[in-house]
Amino acid sequence: MADHALTPESGSPIDATVPHSARIWNYWLGGKDHYAADREMGDRIAGYFPEIRDNARGNRRFLERTVRYLVGEAGIRQFLDVGTGLPTASNTHDVAQGIAPECRIVYVDNDPLVLAHARALLSSTPEGATAYLDADVRDPERILAAAAETLDLTRPVALILCGILQFVREDGPAYGIVSTLMDALPPGSHLVFTHPTSEIRGERMEAAVRQWNSGGGALLVLRTPEQIAGFFAGLDLLPPGVVSTTQWRPDAADVGAAGPVDDFGGVARKPS
Repeated sequence: MADHALTPESGSPIDATVPHSARIWNYWLGGKDHYAADREMGDRIAGYFPEIRDNARGNRRFLERTVRYLVGEAGIRQFLDVGTGLPTASNTHDVAQGIAPECRIVYVDNDPLVLAHARALLSSTPEGATAYLDADVRDPERILAAAAETLDLTRPVALILCGILQFVREDGPAYGIVSTLMDALPPGSHLVFTHPTSEIRGERMEAAVRQWNSGGGALLVLRTPEQIAGFFAGLDLLPPGVVSTTQWRPDAADVGAAGPVDDFGGVARKPS
């Protein structure tokens, strides 16, 4: 298989010999933006835990459904997507602006390859806006300040944190990031959140994470469903609550077709 990658505009070097989480995820989703080292690590983890591809796809489908809900039923027109990863099909702006072209989306990532692809492949409708920020999730104040150049933070915003806070291994800082971001958003804003767990497959998922953490990339941690629910503290959690991503309001065609995966999440609204 040929290797595909864009060169970052900043000129920052990309080490193709070290597996990278965004590129491995892209590989599992069936994308083309990955190197041999990413495929090797992705296959090694899948050898321990073949369902990891189901986790990745379940997370992506969860994102699609939640964005459809937020735009179509909750009336949200602004999105702050932190840790967006490499563009694939049905990105946040694709779904949101496909329903309401005036939607405004800010993508945040701190990986030069992700940002290069975002600038090259993600575009906005004329009525809306799409922006890209080079920032780390561990610096929420900087994210908010830069996002305010595109989003009106006095109006409701959907904060998307899908599959990112497992890379913040300490609980205190992880919960603090969510609190800082949500505290700055007005009532009516929503939190969309997912995080890996070992609730379903137990030791096999834990073995896959140990393999991931041995690969030289960003280290991650699993959290229990109860710990994941803690990220929604102070918010009104929407039914069905914190569940496996495949079980959150599945489309009619998917009911009974996709079993639970070790990726839990939910959606919550900031009350008045």
